Amino acid sequence: MIRKFLVLAVLLACRSLLFAQATSSLPADSNKIEHKNDVYRFKPKKLIVPAVLLGYGTLSLTYEPLKELNSSTRYEINEHQPENFTLDNFTQYVPAAAVYGLNAFGIKGKHNFTDRTIIYATSTLLAAAVVIPLKRSIHEVRPDNSNNQSFPSGHTTTAFASAQFMFREYQDDHFWLSLSGYPFAIFTGVYRTLNDRHWVGDVVAGAGFGILSTEAAYWLFPHIKKLLTRQNINNLQLYPSYQSKIYGLNLIKNF
Repeated sequence: MIRKFLVLAVLLACRSLLFAQATSSLPADSNKIEHKNDVYRFKPKKLIVPAVLLGYGTLSLTYEPLKELNSSTRYEINEHQPENFTLDNFTQYVPAAAVYGLNAFGIKGKHNFTDRTIIYATSTLLAAAVVIPLKRSIHEVRPDNSNNQSFPSGHTTTAFASAQFMFREYQDDHFWLSLSGYPFAIFTGVYRTLNDRHWVGDVVAGAGFGILSTEAAYWLFPHIKKLLTRQNINNLQLYPSYQSKIYGLNLIKNF
């Protein structure tokens, strides 16, 4: 039981860190409009939260107390195994979908459809470029022994990238709304462990990678937009795809 509370404490700490990051970004004067370029400026303090999460996740691979915490958590979950719940396959996308839905209903974020799609696509590609190679090189066996691609959690990475995207789009004009994506991200991470698909360390690291990929997408956006503008962005089409349980984004350029 003590171990279970420790795990919950870790997850709640992650949420607290995220909330601290969000509140630290609030402008002191609610009437002061953040300079447009400041949205894309690299800020070292933005690295604090993902660094803490990634540090914990990485240590959990080799540091015995954290490895023991992974194992004991799984043992306690199996003692009180809840019914397998597959909503985590969908909740990882809810915050990003909400951004598009809210914009469609008139609650505007920072960017128009094209620009926010470029940002979210960049975040998705950056996350995949890091997470997929790590899964195939670290070879951590999943708790259910289904394969050896457990670290880091891809679902959790996607969920926190999505939640951070929602936060970034709405933090200035709709601050409390901007935080509403994080509960879905936390739910996704928790249920990856409850469904015996990931260790706690996998989930915590996934949260770090997700946040960092979205932050990097905003830092890179001006450069990517400039490049696409040179190539005539009006001739570009971007749309989602799904095949064989794999989600993706397709980019088509008309010459």
